[in-house]
Amino acid sequence: MDIKNLITFIHVAELRSFTRAGEKLGYSQSTVSFQIKQLETELESQLFERINHTVVLTERGREVLNYAQQIQKLTMELKGSMQEQDERELAGTIRLAMADSLCYSLLSENFSAFREQHPGILLKIIAAGTEEMLQLMNRNEVDAILTLDSHTYNTEYVIVREEKVETHFVAGTDNLLCGRKAIPIQELVQQPFILTEKGMSYRRLMDEKLAGMSLEVQPVLEIGSADLICSLVSQNIGISFLPDYVTENGVKEGKLKYLNVNDFEIEIWKQLLYHRNKWVSPQMEVVLQYCVEKEFS
Repeated sequence: MDIKNLITFIHVAELRSFTRAGEKLGYSQSTVSFQIKQLETELESQLFERINHTVVLTERGREVLNYAQQIQKLTMELKGSMQEQDERELAGTIRLAMADSLCYSLLSENFSAFREQHPGILLKIIAAGTEEMLQLMNRNEVDAILTLDSHTYNTEYVIVREEKVETHFVAGTDNLLCGRKAIPIQELVQQPFILTEKGMSYRRLMDEKLAGMSLEVQPVLEIGSADLICSLVSQNIGISFLPDYVTENGVKEGKLKYLNVNDFEIEIWKQLLYHRNKWVSPQMEVVLQYCVEKEFS
C-alpha cells in the first residue's frame, strides 16, 4: 500500500475537498482523484460519497481514516527517531492556536531566551476563538491549541496541562461600586462596560450566563487587548469582566479592585491540547514545554 495515497486520503477527509487537498499537497485534482481511486480499488471499498460537489466519508471511509492517521503518526515517529540531532539544532514550524488574551503572557517575558536556545524553530501564533481552534486542530492546520474557555472533554484530544482560571468583575479603585459589600447583578449590568470581542472565551461565557438570567450587557467599548482594558478600567472609564491573571498586577498596585457581585460564578479553564493522532515531534515537544512553563504555574 502506497503511503502517499494514505496521506492524500487523510487530507481529502480533513478538508472535504479533492481540490483543496491537491492545493495543499501540490498535486492536481486529477492526481488526487487517481490516488483515491487506487486506494479504493486496493481496499475494495468506496471511501467517499461525492454528491453535488460535496465530499463525505462513507462508514468504511471513517474506519480507514482512523487506521490511516495511525499509520501517518507511526511513519512520522519513525522518521523522527532516525534523525539524530542535538536539541539546539531543532528546526521547523510549530503552529499554535490560542486565545488572544493569552498571547501577551506567553510572549512578553523569556521568549528571547527561547529563541536563543532554539533559533531554528518558527513559532506561528494564530489567535482564534475556541470553536475555530478545535476545527483547525481537527483539520491538522495547527499542531496544538491553548484555550481559555469552558472545560473541553474529548477523547480525541490529549490534555498536556490544564488549570482552572478565576475571573471577576473589576473596576478602578475610584469607582463607587468598590465600596459595596454586595452588588446585585441586575444593577451591575446597567454600568458602562469595556469588554473583549463578543463570542470570545470568557466574554462568551459571561454573556451566556447573563442570558440565562434574562440579562444583557451593552458595552461602551469592545477591544481585543485585555491589558488595554485594564488600563482604561483603572481610569474609571468603565468596568469589565476579566480573568484574574490579567488583573492581578493592577489589583496589587492599587489601580483595580474586584467587585463583590451576588450569585454570579463562571467556571473557566485554561487548557493546552493536541490531537491524539498528532505526532509530537522534538520541535513540538519543546514548544509545548515552553507553553507549560509560561502559562501554568
